[in-house]
Amino acid sequence: MTAQAAHFSNNHDLISRTLRVRGLVQGVGFRPTVWRLAHQFKLKGNVCNDGEGVLINLYGAADSVEHFTLALLANCPPLGRIDSIEQLACRSEITDDDFQIIKSINGEITTGVLADAATCADCLGELNNPSDRRYRYPFLNCTHCGPRFSIVRQIPYDRANTSMARFRLCENCATEYNNPADRRFHAQPTACASCGPKVWLCDKNAKTIATDDPVAEAVKRIKAGAIIAIKGIGGIHLACDASNKSAVQQLRQRKNRPHKPLALMAQNIEQIRQYCYLSEVEINALSSPAAPIVILDALNTDLLPPGIAPEQKQWGFMLPYSPLHHLLMAELEQPIVLTSGNRSDEPQCTDNDDALKRLADIADVFLLHNRPIENRIDDSVVRQMNGQIQLLRRARGYAPGHIALPAGFRNHPDLVALGGELKSTFCLLKNGHAILSQHMGDLEDARTFDDYQKNLSLYLDLYAHKAEVIAADNHPEYLSSKLAVDWAEKEKLALVQIQHHHAHIAACMVDNNLDLDTGPVIGIAFDGLGFGDDGTLWGGEFLLADYQGYKRLAYLKPVVMPGGSQAMREPWRNTWAQLSTAFGWDAYSEKYATLELSKTLNHQPVKTLQQMLNKGINSPLASSAGRLFDAIAAATGLAPAQCSYEGQAAMALEASTDKQMLEQVTPYPFRLNKRNEMLELDPTPMWRCLLDNLKEKTATKIIAARFHRGLAQTVVETTSLLASENKINRVVLSGGVFQNRTLFELVVSGLEQKNIQVLTHRQVPANDGGLALGQAVIAAAREIAKKLK
Repeated sequence: MTAQAAHFSNNHDLISRTLRVRGLVQGVGFRPTVWRLAHQFKLKGNVCNDGEGVLINLYGAADSVEHFTLALLANCPPLGRIDSIEQLACRSEITDDDFQIIKSINGEITTGVLADAATCADCLGELNNPSDRRYRYPFLNCTHCGPRFSIVRQIPYDRANTSMARFRLCENCATEYNNPADRRFHAQPTACASCGPKVWLCDKNAKTIATDDPVAEAVKRIKAGAIIAIKGIGGIHLACDASNKSAVQQLRQRKNRPHKPLALMAQNIEQIRQYCYLSEVEINALSSPAAPIVILDALNTDLLPPGIAPEQKQWGFMLPYSPLHHLLMAELEQPIVLTSGNRSDEPQCTDNDDALKRLADIADVFLLHNRPIENRIDDSVVRQMNGQIQLLRRARGYAPGHIALPAGFRNHPDLVALGGELKSTFCLLKNGHAILSQHMGDLEDARTFDDYQKNLSLYLDLYAHKAEVIAADNHPEYLSSKLAVDWAEKEKLALVQIQHHHAHIAACMVDNNLDLDTGPVIGIAFDGLGFGDDGTLWGGEFLLADYQGYKRLAYLKPVVMPGGSQAMREPWRNTWAQLSTAFGWDAYSEKYATLELSKTLNHQPVKTLQQMLNKGINSPLASSAGRLFDAIAAATGLAPAQCSYEGQAAMALEASTDKQMLEQVTPYPFRLNKRNEMLELDPTPMWRCLLDNLKEKTATKIIAARFHRGLAQTVVETTSLLASENKINRVVLSGGVFQNRTLFELVVSGLEQKNIQVLTHRQVPANDGGLALGQAVIAAAREIAKKLK
């Protein structure tokens, strides 16, 4: 946090001062904190929310004003963040006899909307206290927890601007709401059983199921093997008993989700310990206000049905993050599956009627409530890597939290960056901050693209954002890029199209708060695909990059993708392409005819693929690290003929790796070729060794370990050469492939052993979920440079 506090002389002269506070200071109990401190220091005046944050007018002794300001910095509420405190000339005469909290003032909107926060300890105590008036009330909250972004319609964040506007406070709740000394003072979602939202259980025909306690009845049905649709904070989930093999399999069949891992919710940390290894870092993440899904190493994959996470050795667990979830889990001895309420690849349901329509043939019963979800937001996903938590999906609990831009970006134009095609997000730049949206999914799905456009309109309204510049990926076929082109043409705005992997590197740079004028870094961007400047597809890149531009220094040897995007779904196509490139298909077939791999590939239409390759039909070149992982997974028999979700083959390859053998196995060799003043990482020697291992029937877990070690070693050696040649000692890692913990930790360790500084992601995902942030700062840097010319 950076803050500029006002300082005054230590005396008792009476003075009037106005303080402007910026940051995440609305909806977090900030005004009550100001009120309490003002009374503590015997100051008169008032405080209010407005479009820029919080405005404080003070009158009192000069030393008291100084002490107040310092105390405010030290006592920021748990969910708040002070970015700056600025001293202004007093805006009005202070005539109040006491310090008051006054009505919000409308104005230009620059302040933030807070992310939804998990139930705090005080509220949880009330939930479980039979003598408390909110005992077992599924929607209790206070200024330190509860829904925020999911219920807001517009700024300022007041009750009238949220989905709670329809619920009129009862006398008791109103007294708390209006008492600055109370924990629920201006807690906008506050309510109780007398005046707040209600929960009910119904069947798929919307007929209410008679019961005195809908939550207890839902628990009984989960125990009996039913699949329940549960309306939460940011969307509707599907739940079943995670220990019930039949229920889990039935959920997969109905949801049409054959392989992708399912998320789990446990009652508490102690219950998770029965199933997974836990570090302090992971416990802290699980227990944080964000309450994400945390990917954990399983103690024994036989403890739960294989259908939870097929072919994986990890499970994704989260803890209850709303009172409703706490009530559910308190009565369950086993974890539950808690997965998004949708069919595969569709957006999660948020509306009751929509859920009853879309989930009628999936859920047996529905646990619903009447508090509208204004903004859909999925569960966030994180993973511990190299001792630190890294975001895999940034959503509930994190979005739309602001990211302060580094030094040098102060004069950026207001702009919008529209991200990529997969794991879509967008990003707004305004007043020195990046506002990165929540994860929305893949824009290829029409519902998701509609949701993306709805959210974009919402953010523009929430932040009163008038874009001067539009930034987008340079891939001409991305829907986000087409939207950017149309928007820029229609509104006569500047359009900046940005190379995919440069955006990855820039996202990591701003994630590490590198100044605009910082020197270039060596950026390593490993992912699935991105459109390259030479017209081919990239994905295994070493770049010399700063915020404004880049130079390609090295890359993985390009290999065709037979069938184009079909090769992303059918990993064997990449195996065939790699072998054909390395040896020629006829030469390979002759030498390795007896391999099971050869028999498997010969059952595929390889002659057709060869004809496509010869004629240049739908066979684009790609230097993709992601496709190399797919090829290895298929070659070792770990990948299915057709994947049902992105990254499935690569995840299976990592899961099969013998971690105990990593330091003992001999790394597979790669060859470095010099091509047009660039280095080319050639996997041909690696394939020779791997095929020999297949002949020798070497265990798959050893082959996987040798591949990970070999690729990591080659990355480290290449980076070391490039760092030396360019006299640069700072390396940035980005791209979805670096969410492979085994590869990531080997590369980081190898580079650090060579005394190379390694920068990795912290606040945003390494995958395409962080792409919009990188696009935004690159476009801003280029626009700032234009102004300086």
